[in-house]
Amino acid sequence: MSPSALDLVLGRERRHLIPCVHHFFGEEPLLLARGEGVWLFDEHGRRHLDLCSGISVMALGQADPDIAKAIATQTRRLQHACTVFVTEEYGLLAERLAQIAPGELTRSFFVNSGSEANEGALLLARLATGRRRFVSLTSSLHGRTHLTMSVTGLPMWRTDPHPSDCVEFAPSPLEDPVAEGVARAVEACGDDFAALIAEPIQGNGGIAVPPRDYFEHVARIVRAAGGLLIADEVQSGMGRSGRWFAVEHWGVTPDILTVAKALGGGTPLGAFITTDAIARAYTKPAGSTLGGNPVSCRAALAVIGAIERRGLLANARERGAQLMDGLRGLQAQHAAIGDVRGLGLMVGAEIVEPATREPDPAGLERLHRALRHRGFLCGKTGAHRNVLTFQPPLIITPSQIDSALEAIGACLTSSTADVGPAR
Repeated sequence: MSPSALDLVLGRERRHLIPCVHHFFGEEPLLLARGEGVWLFDEHGRRHLDLCSGISVMALGQADPDIAKAIATQTRRLQHACTVFVTEEYGLLAERLAQIAPGELTRSFFVNSGSEANEGALLLARLATGRRRFVSLTSSLHGRTHLTMSVTGLPMWRTDPHPSDCVEFAPSPLEDPVAEGVARAVEACGDDFAALIAEPIQGNGGIAVPPRDYFEHVARIVRAAGGLLIADEVQSGMGRSGRWFAVEHWGVTPDILTVAKALGGGTPLGAFITTDAIARAYTKPAGSTLGGNPVSCRAALAVIGAIERRGLLANARERGAQLMDGLRGLQAQHAAIGDVRGLGLMVGAEIVEPATREPDPAGLERLHRALRHRGFLCGKTGAHRNVLTFQPPLIITPSQIDSALEAIGACLTSSTADVGPAR
């Protein structure tokens, strides 16, 4: 029997990729062939509702006509030049970001990814303060470079066996809602404290949403020590929370904000954004060969315009509330659902052992696979890998949310791991 398309692809991966690349669903991964809106289609033509958005990337869904037109038009006009030459696209995008970013964040530097954006933000903090050390939070994920991996709090993502010694960790907001650990970590840095970096909503940490006054406490602690506050909005930014940037929900403006993923609409693009005063610390020549390239910038301008024209900030709030309400309804019926939390369309539901209420990563794995076989693709996050995660395209409709909730309920009802009503 001839090998399947999936077998051929996996064979090529085994021969030619570095083996750190892993896929959902273990021995039966899903081979995706195309996408349209909120739908992903496998090699057999079966469609699946995308509740991941390529890990918070495809805010407008797949094959969006506005993005496709912007990319095609710019590619035919000018594909690449690098910032050693002047092109209009990166200036237009920097202007738009200044319009939607909170407070006085009006200066941008463009890169290719979230890792680079966070690395650049950390460098800028050192230049602006003249200091070296950072504070980060447990259960965080900030990137794949040496320094961003060093400030990452999730052990499974800290691959480097020799991380930088310039980082102090404080407990995540779920463990330390009044930021007492932040104060201790900042104090441990002493006079060498440059900045605290935090995700307003911890994505890979299990959709950890801090209490309402958390970032007010954090900002006060950080600034009293002469440091800067960096908001990592790589996953939570670009409207996912129902506002352009999630940190706005806490009424605090960071000193530096990073963005990527959804910004480029599926093209590689990231940025760190800051104030005039802080930007003045970065004057030595710097560039990014592909960061801020004309094609990605045009795609980003199309993303911002579409979110505005289509009212997708409001849709994220409304569909997120619908999803949270539905999950809490299921929580009342199924003991396997623990805490339900989120903002906008960044939502997580803990899967727990019904009898002990302890994290149940094996139970999540079964539910995750069962949903895949019903045509629903969700994420898996959390320090214990027990949080069913939802980050769908911002264009998702009420009926599509309802269908996902119905599928989750059906899977939990048929699961041997679920022993009945919640206690």
